[in-house]
Amino acid sequence: MEKKELRKPVQKRAIEKRDQILECGFSLMCEKGYHNVDCIDIAKASNVSTGTVYQYFEDKHDIFLQGLKNYSDSLLFPILEYKNKAIKADGLSTFFKKVIKNNISIHTISQSAHEEIMAMKHSDAKVNKIFNDFELEATEVLVDILKANHFETKDIYEKSHLIIGWIDNLCHELAYHKHEDLNYNHMINIVVDSIVQILK
Repeated sequence: MEKKELRKPVQKRAIEKRDQILECGFSLMCEKGYHNVDCIDIAKASNVSTGTVYQYFEDKHDIFLQGLKNYSDSLLFPILEYKNKAIKADGLSTFFKKVIKNNISIHTISQSAHEEIMAMKHSDAKVNKIFNDFELEATEVLVDILKANHFETKDIYEKSHLIIGWIDNLCHELAYHKHEDLNYNHMINIVVDSIVQILK
């Protein structure tokens, strides 16, 4: 079957309509569950016809993937803002504490949405690829920042990849899991101290 050509919006109103469908559809699938939502639901939530949804997107899977890509891009912002900045004289600890603090603030989706995305990561190869691409891109950015600030270390790519994973897991813990018996200030310090140690 020939793949239909999707409408590529150029005018402001059309761009806004496509963005509205994408935002509403992705949010709806995250909150209600991917398998509990269809394009009719997405059209209703977006205040458009079902036909309009199909003008801009192949199906709900296309909407989910594009919404997830936008979300993963937003998770890069906290570290990207340091790409062309020097790590100050107060050093790596302060730099990584700022990155962690900013990264936590980006994790704004609800716990149910986070759980749905994680479930899709483990069951859908295309979703998993978006996460893998994000991790590799974040690793490259961190390596560039460290090299630009003359933090040359053995196995810099491998260490940077581990660091990105630690920060991501820490942010998930603080944003979603919230174990009452854990001291999160201590946990942040432990993660930052561990990062500094492996970069020495």
